[in-house]
Amino acid sequence: MSDAFFTVEYLTAGYGKATVLHNVSFTLSAGSVTLLTGRNGVGKSTLMKSLIGLVPTSKAMVRLENTTLITARKPGNPIEIARAGIGYVPEERRVFSDLSVAENLIAGEKQGPGPVWNQADIMELFPPLRPLLSRRAGQLSGGEQQMLAIARTLMGAPKLLLLDEPSEGLAPVIVNRLAGALRDLAARGLTILIAEQNWRFAISVASDVLVMDQGQIVHRDSMAGFAADTDAQSRLLGIGNS
Repeated sequence: MSDAFFTVEYLTAGYGKATVLHNVSFTLSAGSVTLLTGRNGVGKSTLMKSLIGLVPTSKAMVRLENTTLITARKPGNPIEIARAGIGYVPEERRVFSDLSVAENLIAGEKQGPGPVWNQADIMELFPPLRPLLSRRAGQLSGGEQQMLAIARTLMGAPKLLLLDEPSEGLAPVIVNRLAGALRDLAARGLTILIAEQNWRFAISVASDVLVMDQGQIVHRDSMAGFAADTDAQSRLLGIGNS
């Protein structure tokens, strides 16, 4: 049996009769920060959702450490997957807009298998949230909502954090602050998978790279290796060499 922390094999998934993902296979090492990237529409968000049971798989084997979460005969169950230790922050930054920041954090509290977080830990990770604890989440800026969405997910004590386009639509100063927080999480040993197209942000936080095209993983490398491979960047991501 593989000693990988997180294993995905031959995952095939889609919507109705439309297959979006084709035999996706990869592994994540414990404590790694892996960038999942590719051009628009290649299936990154669908893959994220399929890993937590929000998109049905026609075949797959998904395992977190020694716990098998999805197989061909066992569809993904979002509640079971979350309890096993996978936290997911969607692209939409879902927060409870009518609840305060503090109430959102309380709502996220779960007895997960990963490191336990409390409000003081969250304030240390995201200091801008400290003066906003009593403010309704719907009144926060986009960057503040993104910090809260990640913070609330951490309150569930995950071992693996999935982030879908975390920097999208955020001001550069907020993106830099978010990058610092993710580096802090990585230093604490949390394993992170980030679907992201902001190259400057991604290169500042990720240790490894998975590149998707047409619903498949077509390239994998260390971030250092991929950052130095301008031909691969141009061919796979459209980052020009001019």
